[in-house]
Amino acid sequence: MAQNVVDLIMQDHREVERLFDELKDNPEKRTGLVPVLTTLLSAHSRAEEAEVYPVAAGEADEADEVAHSQQEHVEADELLEKLAGTDPESAEFEKVLQNLVDAVTHHVEEEETKVLPGMRQNLSEQRLLELGEAFAASRKKHLGEQPEDITRGQLQQQARNANVSGTSSLGKDALQQKLREEASE
Repeated sequence: MAQNVVDLIMQDHREVERLFDELKDNPEKRTGLVPVLTTLLSAHSRAEEAEVYPVAAGEADEADEVAHSQQEHVEADELLEKLAGTDPESAEFEKVLQNLVDAVTHHVEEEETKVLPGMRQNLSEQRLLELGEAFAASRKKHLGEQPEDITRGQLQQQARNANVSGTSSLGKDALQQKLREEASE
């Protein structure tokens, strides 16, 4: 049964929040849960970037919010990479985890109060169902990927979503660096 894209996105948000709680409350589970968190967030982000953000920007008149959300995805990817590379038993892990929780919580709050309501208001139920199918298929395709698996094409999509110009001739590493610099401004 097809689901509305807004509902699917919010389901993912609740699951990420649950995983954050598990990581904080059960340090002994961190080794197994970090890859689950990183793959879920990576698949969720890639699916939003490829299927949802272009429509939200163009059809739902949310271009400014989408650009901001895209920058937050870049920041979250960077934090996810750092978390995955940090010893779960170290004091540094707590700090990196909290930085990630803070960044993602902020993003979720903004997305759920700005972008998603705009989509519900400006898109038909049929369009939201179509996007739900596309989002679910894209997320499924990307499950198992980690933040560092991002492709140049996906980075180009991030640049388009964030309204970052001058990226077409950049290689993957330079493009990723430019996106990170833009996100930190």
